This record gives sequence, structure tokens and C-alpha cells, in this order.
Amino acid sequence: MRKGILSLTAAAAALALGLTACGGDSGQTTTSTSSATASAAKAGKIGVILPDSKSSARWETADRKYLEEAFKAAGVQYDIQNAQNDKTAFQTIADQMITNGATVLMIVNLDSGTGKTVIEKAKSQGVATIDYDRLTLGGGAAYYVSFDNTKVGTLQGEGLSKCLTDKKAEEPIVAYLNGSPTDNNATLFKSGYDGVLKPKFDAGEYVKGPDQAVPDWDNTQAGTIFEQMLTEQPKIAGVLAANDGLGNAAITVLKKNNLNGKVPVTGQDATVQGLQNILAGDQCMTVYKAVKKEADAAAKLAVALAKGEKPTASGSVKDPETGQDVPAELMDPQAIYAENVKDVVADGYVTKEELCTGDFAEKCTEAGIQ
Repeated sequence: MRKGILSLTAAAAALALGLTACGGDSGQTTTSTSSATASAAKAGKIGVILPDSKSSARWETADRKYLEEAFKAAGVQYDIQNAQNDKTAFQTIADQMITNGATVLMIVNLDSGTGKTVIEKAKSQGVATIDYDRLTLGGGAAYYVSFDNTKVGTLQGEGLSKCLTDKKAEEPIVAYLNGSPTDNNATLFKSGYDGVLKPKFDAGEYVKGPDQAVPDWDNTQAGTIFEQMLTEQPKIAGVLAANDGLGNAAITVLKKNNLNGKVPVTGQDATVQGLQNILAGDQCMTVYKAVKKEADAAAKLAVALAKGEKPTASGSVKDPETGQDVPAELMDPQAIYAENVKDVVADGYVTKEELCTGDFAEKCTEAGIQ
């Protein structure tokens, strides 16, 4: 994976001039300035650091788009960059944003250690901080905006159980492909699906199979890991994959063994690939997280902070490392199966044109996708 980012010198110059600068896939920058209103003119600049574009397509196709739309509508200055899973780049981008006048910093951490360092530096410079999607353990961000991630895992566990029941599986061996061990969300997802599946393991209804985390949510590593799992345990009958990318990695291996469609696989993020796998019958379900709602909630907080306001959040979450309550906005996730893939299209998260290509056109018609 290429980890270069937009030339910092060029980006700094572009930012100083208030222009728009765009880099390649390895690190993109977008800056917009508007003085449409007096309040916007007085507002500070908002910096956003996305984590990568490889682990999930959502960061560039959804989060960036919706955040940009919200910031433009509010008429505030903003700078969105992608660290491309490079911890050094992540910290460099944060330093650059602060140097260039960001008064609010919103981050999706690569791990809590790196995130904490960035948040502490920002706070020391009087910059307000928001944890976006992933909570930085021990970081002390002013706000946290995400989904109910334990519920995401619960929906995945319930989904796998439903699909195993539909296949009339008896004492199925269930494998886990967990998310990155450095991502607190992955811990919450696992807590959710363990809450559903562990009682079944304990009761002897299901058999606990291989259980492994995938470093950095890396799909290539996930394929290697699952291939080893299947070699060691050829009778795996269900795969709890923590997101669509990991799920597709497992499905690729299952296809090579003529097991796709026979072994239910879960997912998350409602990516085009994941939804197509569901329509094809190769993936059991995914979890749809309406990213626009998450981005809008985060942007609302960021804009208020940039204008010097002190917004209130509707709830809070406890940081398990510090025991402190972090003001939070948590969105509600939705389970997606073949019969309601159309809901994701109707919501505008993916388009019919993206989803219903080639052989999927007929399957989309069967699924009632308009």
C-alpha cells in the first residue's frame, strides 16, 4: 500500500492562500473558504483527518463527501486529509493543520496511542477536539460522534445466527474474523456479537472455531488468515467477519473451495461490494450505518466549536481507560439482508447505477431495487 501523502510544502502553501488543493489516493486535501455570513467569517478553521482508503471504501466515498457538504453549507473553512494508515503522516497532518490555523480538529484515530498524542497536542494549543467514529482511549476529546458499536456487533451476531438457522445448520463451527486490535470499535463489535454467540457456544448449539483479529483491518491479511483457518478447520460453517472487506476476503477463499453461498458470512458498512455479495447469495448480511447522519452530527458540533460556541451532546460514553464520561452523539445501525438491500439505495448511500452493474442488474430487479 502506498503511504505517501500530499506534499506538505505544497499543501501548506495552498492552505495559506485559502485555495483548494487535491492530492492523489494516498492523501487528499480539500479546503473551502466562504464569507457568506458574518458568523462564518468569524469562525475558525476545521481540520479533519480520515484514517485510510483501503480498509473500507466509506471514508472517501461517504464520510469525506458528507462532511464537505455540511461544511460548505455552513460556510466555514475546512481541511480534510487522509492519513492512509500511516501513523507518522497522521501526526504530521495534525501538526500542519494546527500550524495553519485549525481551531477544531476532528480525527478518526489509527490507534489510541497516536490519537492521544494528537489530541493532547491540539488541546495544548487551544484547539477543540472531536473523536469521529472511533473513541481515542485516554485521549480526552471534547466530543465523540459514532454509532452504537456494541449494537453493530449484536446485529452481526443475530444476523449470523439467523442465516445459520435458515440453512438448518447443526452444531455449526463458527469462525471469527475480528477487526484491528488497535481499534476500540473492533472491541465493541466483538462484545456485541459475543453477547449473541457465546451463549450458543456454551449451550453446545454452536462450536467455537478459530478466532483472530486482522491487523489494521487489512483485507489482504484477512484472506491469508482465513485461508489458514479453513485449512486447519475445513468444516467451518459460519464466518463472523467484522466488516464487508474482511467478509469479502473470506468469500474469496470460500469461492476457491466451492463453499461460497454454503457458509454464511457477515459484514458491515453496506459497501457496494458487500451489497453485491449479499445479492449474489455469498454474504449473509451487512450492517448499514447511515454515515450522513454521523457526518452531519459531527459537522454540527465542529461548526459550533469553530464559532466559539459550547454545544451540548445528547448522551455520553465512558472512556474505559480513564473512567471519564465523554459527551457523545451515537447513531443507530441497521441490519441489511437480501430483502432490504433496497433500503440502502433508497437512502442514497449507494446508487442503483453503482450497485446494479452487469450480472447484478437482474438480481437488483429481483430485490425490488428501483
